[in-house]
Order: sequence, then structure tokens, then C-alpha cells
Amino acid sequence: MNRNNQKNWMYNPNQNEDMRKREMFGQNEKDDKDYQIKDLYGPKITDSDGALLDEHDSFYITTKSLLVLFQIMGIMPIMRVPREAKTTKRTTYDWISKATLWAYLVWGLECIIVVKVGRERLTNFQQSSYKRFDEIIYNIIFLSILIPHFLLPIASWRHGPQVAIFKNMWTHYQLKYLKITGTPIIFPNLYYLTWGLCVFSWGLSFTVVLSQHYLQDDFELWHSFAYYHIIAMLDGFCSLWYINCNAFSTASHGLATNLHKALEADYPALKLAQYRHLWVDLSHMMQQLGRAYSNMYGIYCMVIFFTTTISLYGALTEILEHGLSYKEMGLFVIVGYCMTLLFIICNEAYHASRKVGLEFQVRLLNVNLGAIDRSTQREVEMFLVAIAKNPPIMNLDGFTNINRELFTANISFMSTYLIVLMQFKLTLLRQSARRALRTIVSAVFSTNATMIDDDEDDDDDDEE
Repeated sequence: MNRNNQKNWMYNPNQNEDMRKREMFGQNEKDDKDYQIKDLYGPKITDSDGALLDEHDSFYITTKSLLVLFQIMGIMPIMRVPREAKTTKRTTYDWISKATLWAYLVWGLECIIVVKVGRERLTNFQQSSYKRFDEIIYNIIFLSILIPHFLLPIASWRHGPQVAIFKNMWTHYQLKYLKITGTPIIFPNLYYLTWGLCVFSWGLSFTVVLSQHYLQDDFELWHSFAYYHIIAMLDGFCSLWYINCNAFSTASHGLATNLHKALEADYPALKLAQYRHLWVDLSHMMQQLGRAYSNMYGIYCMVIFFTTTISLYGALTEILEHGLSYKEMGLFVIVGYCMTLLFIICNEAYHASRKVGLEFQVRLLNVNLGAIDRSTQREVEMFLVAIAKNPPIMNLDGFTNINRELFTANISFMSTYLIVLMQFKLTLLRQSARRALRTIVSAVFSTNATMIDDDEDDDDDDEE
């Protein structure tokens, strides 16, 4: 009889989950049925919630100015659906939308001036074979800054669907956060900060480019028109990263602040489980940010690394040979600008990961487990496991992690390449010094030989 029962018994893969829910909602089967309706993952968002999604999407409202700026510049032509549209996908991307067609037009017009300046720089580079190596480097620096413009369609537009997914994740998260916690996410001063960064991006672009015109002898004024939008684009991406990292920190702080509400609720285990899923969604959003902009920020970091290394080498070699001049000051402006952008990106990613991960984990560890029931204790443990299994890391789609280690690693690599280049330069200086010494010695000996011949001629004349 027992064998027949064992044969007829089938494994239920949801058995452990059902047992955990019974412990969470209580042992009474009637209560279990009543509260089984509650979704463990929080309230579901349907197409009928389109108006609510727009109404409570404070992140989009406060950062709309940067999104519009990116559309005007043709950097990221994503669009917002009409308010009355019955869909949960409030942000979309289409290769033939109005914003994308505008981006094609803007990029094509910019290509005219960029190609013209790039061809002149390339011609100067090819015709500089008779010049010193240090003079050729200046053309390489300003050619490298033009590269992001040509890679924009591949690095940015191609990932438009991923960017739309990231924006929709933010939109859904805020409504879900409101329904679970009962309070909206408030981003203090983010509206004015975003507007300020939009204006500052273009102001800094004009400052950096015009400084090169006045400090570099061969940087003509009309060349600057090929660089304004590129530098502004780099500033805009840095601003985008800064704003999102601050938003992640704000959302995590709000969730941690409301944690006591979950522990004081009628069913704390259920509420804590919903908070856990909210936190996991926040961690996934951080990962999606790196995935959506992986190519753009990857190229961003490489251009910064290359430009900074070459600029530092050019400045140091010029100082060794001729001392400090306006040209070297212009190169130091480029170095300071590039390193500042890289530091902001790495530092903000570090702070966001720390606030979302470590600080939230510490708050959970400070929960008094003796004052809560067993099912809530289990949820606290599962919450800690979820944080360990889903670390909030800013990763560029597997290429590299964005944190302070990346900044120090770049400095280390730059130092290594600078040492190699400076050794090459010192070798050239030693060779030049040897050639100069040989020339001087040859000239001295030639002069002495001429003087001796003249003396011998004078003696011969005297004898005659």
C-alpha cells in the first residue's frame, strides 16, 4: 500500500514556495486563501495604468530637459508616447520616427564640418614627416577627439531599444514603489540640477574649445565648429551618468527609510518580500544602465585614455625642451578636462553601488531579529541573500566595471605608457646631442686643420 502511494506521489516544484507562503500568511487555510490574492512581487502594472505611469513618473518629468537636449543634438532619438496611449511602454525607439529622422539630418550636417576639419588635420599629419615627432602629435590629439562623432550611430543609436527599456524600467519602478510603500520617490533639486547641467555642458564645451584656439598656434577658429557638439556630447553623457547615479541613491535611501513600515505592517513577511523585489528591480536598473550605454561609455573611456596619454606626453616633452608655454597650457587643459570627466563617472558609480548595496545591507543587519516572527526572519535572510546574489554593479555589458578602481587603473596604465614614451623621447634627445657633439667636434677639427694649413702656407711663403 505504501509503495503504491509512493508511486502515485508526484513532485510539486512549487511546494517549498507554498509552504513558505503558508508560514508567511498564517497557518489558517482560510486566511491563506484570502491573502493568496496578494501578489508577492507587488501590484501588477497593466496597459490601463498608462495615465498613472505618466502622472507618477517624476524622474522623467525632472530630467526631461536632458532628454530633449539629446533629441535636439541627435544623440539619442527616443520618444515618449502620448499620454492617452494604452500601453506600459511609455518610452519607445523607432528607426524611422520623427526624432530619429531629425538625428540623421543633424548628424549628416555635422559630418560636413567634421570631415573637412578631419581631412585638413590628416593632411597636416601626412605632410609632417619632416617635422619633429612632438609636433606631429598635436594633429593626433585633435583627430582622436573627432572619433566619437563618427561612432555615434554604432555606439548610441544601435542601443536605442535598450535605452527605451531602461527608461521604461524607471517609469514602472516609480509606480510600483508608490503602490507598495505608499509614498512616491522624491528627487529634490533634480529638475534645476538637470537644467543647470544642460546649460553647463554647452558652456564648458565653448570654454574648452575656444581655449585651444587661443593657446594652440595651429588651431584655427573655424576648426572649433567641428568640436563644439562633440565636447558638449561628452559633457552630456557625463551629466546623464551623474543624474542616474544620484537617482539610484535617492531611490535606495527612500526604500531603506521606509523599511520600518514593512516590519510594522500586519503581515511584515509579505511586505518585506515586496520590498526585496523592489530592491532587486533597482539593482537590475543599474545593470541595465550599463548595458544600454555600454558602447558609448566604452568609447568614451578609450578616447579619454588615449587623448590624456598623448596630451601629457606632448606637454612634458615640450616643457623639457623649451619650457612652459601657452601650447603646453592648452594641453594641460585637455588633460584636466578628460580626467575630470573620468573621475566623475567612476566616483558617482562607486557611491551609487555603495548606497544601494552596502548601506542597505547594513540597515538590514541592524534589524532586531528577536523582535520579529520566524517568517519575517526568513525574509530578512532572503533579502540579504538577494543583495549578495544581485550586487548593484555598474557594468558596461561585461566589458568593465565602472568604479574607483577603473580610475586608478587608468592612471596606472597612463603612467606605464608615459614612461615608455618618455624613454623613447630621451633616446631621441641623446641621439640629437651626440649628433650635435659630433658636428661641433668635426667643426673644431676642421677649423684646426685649416689653421694648420694656413700656417704651413705662410711658412712656405717666408722661405721663398
